[in-house]
Amino acid sequence: MVIRIAAVGDVHLDEDVVGRFRPALEELPDRADALLLAGDLTRHGTEAEARCVAQEFGGLGIPVIAVLGNHDHQCDQVPQVIGTLEDAGITVLEGNGVVLDCPGGRLGVAGVKGFGGGFAGRCASDFGEPEMKAFVRTTTESSDRLAAALRSLDCDVLVALTHYSPVPDTLAGEPLEIYPFLGSYQLGQAIDTAPTALALHGHAHHGSERGVTPGGIRVRNVAHPVIKQAYSIFYLGDHLDQTQVSTVGARGTQQPWS
Repeated sequence: MVIRIAAVGDVHLDEDVVGRFRPALEELPDRADALLLAGDLTRHGTEAEARCVAQEFGGLGIPVIAVLGNHDHQCDQVPQVIGTLEDAGITVLEGNGVVLDCPGGRLGVAGVKGFGGGFAGRCASDFGEPEMKAFVRTTTESSDRLAAALRSLDCDVLVALTHYSPVPDTLAGEPLEIYPFLGSYQLGQAIDTAPTALALHGHAHHGSERGVTPGGIRVRNVAHPVIKQAYSIFYLGDHLDQTQVSTVGARGTQQPWS
């Protein structure tokens, strides 16, 4: 049995973008068991923009699960944004998870927005000024919540959903100077604490699509500017080696997983 997951991030919806994704989204009930949104759903995090997201991604006929991104926090209207999305039937995760009963088995999704901090050899440390300590502790706390959520889910296939990247691989193409603001090695460590089949993130518009955690878990950057389509679809299941998951584009173009 196979579980089919559609995913996209960084759609940055506002009134002038509504309708752009919907024709492809209407095909999802025949193509995927769930849709995962990897943050930056809005441009500035306003309630009005969240209503655009709800209009675009609500009522698709399959479960929609999301995490927020940094853009979704910009106007300090996070409770209103989350409320609007949840009213449209979109599940928003932040340090928790959900299990879906799909035709191919039970899909577990654990999610957090995540935060920056950098990667091995080039990362911030919890030392010095209070501001630096607060920065690093935000990442640590977020990663700890992701690890706990992943380990708590009783499912057949486990997926981690973040906005910030858990590995540097999928940042290739971005300036090295901003890597610490695009992700953190601690998220990768959290993902490796559980039998995760796939990790999905966004945020890195100029990054690369494919990466892997130190523990060998496949990571995919599904930011819309990277995948250049309405969504990608990933196939996971017991009869597949979970390190050899396949993916297909929104318009049916087969893509190798390697």
